[in-house]
Amino acid sequence: MTQQETVKQALRRLCAWYQQGHRDLPWRRTQDPYAVWISEIMLQQTRVQAVIPYYERFMRALPTVQALAEVPEEQLLKLWEGLGYYSRARNLQKAARTVCAEFDGRMPRDRDALLTLSGIGAYTAGAVASIAGGQCCPAVDGNVLRVLSRLFARDWDITSQKVKQLAEQELQPAMPCACPGDCNQALMELGAMICVPNGAPDCAHCPLADLCEAQKTHRQLDFPVKKPKKARPIERRVVYIIWKDGRIAVRKRPKQGLLANLWEFPHVLEGEDAQQAFGIALTQQKPLRQAKHVFTHLEWHMTGVQAQTSDGGTFTWVTPQQLEQEIALPSAFRVYRTIALQA
Repeated sequence: MTQQETVKQALRRLCAWYQQGHRDLPWRRTQDPYAVWISEIMLQQTRVQAVIPYYERFMRALPTVQALAEVPEEQLLKLWEGLGYYSRARNLQKAARTVCAEFDGRMPRDRDALLTLSGIGAYTAGAVASIAGGQCCPAVDGNVLRVLSRLFARDWDITSQKVKQLAEQELQPAMPCACPGDCNQALMELGAMICVPNGAPDCAHCPLADLCEAQKTHRQLDFPVKKPKKARPIERRVVYIIWKDGRIAVRKRPKQGLLANLWEFPHVLEGEDAQQAFGIALTQQKPLRQAKHVFTHLEWHMTGVQAQTSDGGTFTWVTPQQLEQEIALPSAFRVYRTIALQA
């Protein structure tokens, strides 16, 4: 059997396997391209179980592309709070406004049209176009590349854009065009539930086990080939929960760079004079627990301090109720937000 014939057979089997039973996820109960798009963006860099409550809350608050286009940014970011990578939310709104301006408010189902929207790349466009539009186009992500790497025992660098394009070219002519959405979701499901990234794959329950070269040679864990990760630089920071007359100090981050234009608790690098940096006098300083947050290319190792002041400084002062209901804080500050709300 040629490699292309193997791919065709594998995809036919996967569709049948998926149709016999799969996880019941809320975005799989619809073919609305808007709903599928929202789920795909949320699922980037985020576990499925963590996404479900966010997705359901988001869709209740913003059920249409028009609602997303019109919602105030602060409300949008509050809905997104805790998911991280806030540029995803801003790109969602930018794309929604484009849809309203250029597509009569109708979310496109065509892959090429989807690719013109902010924040939508080849994977998301393929997923939405196949699931909601029935277009015969692949959606290739890390899960899919891992499955293909093991299926053919390939020493692919799955972080390479060129490898991703090769996989798309290989899958496109082999996809069963009667059920392209099921085909893409089956590949995702296999990668998430059977051919898992960490630990041994569940080959005993894999519908492709007899086709898999890695399984035949007992080399499943050799694929995909992974390059050694570079150590992330560490920044040690001291985060302040500062109280003044029952209100808490927050400030906006710069409009460019890490966590751009988001709210935060005041903080300084370890060893820096906080009172001088903030321009206010601090009293009743009390140490709080430590926390760590890992960004893509950076780690923050944080220590907390709770303090009082009678000075206003340049901060915005919010009530605990506003902090809970209106202010979207990045997940880097989750521990200290919880402490502030429990005070």
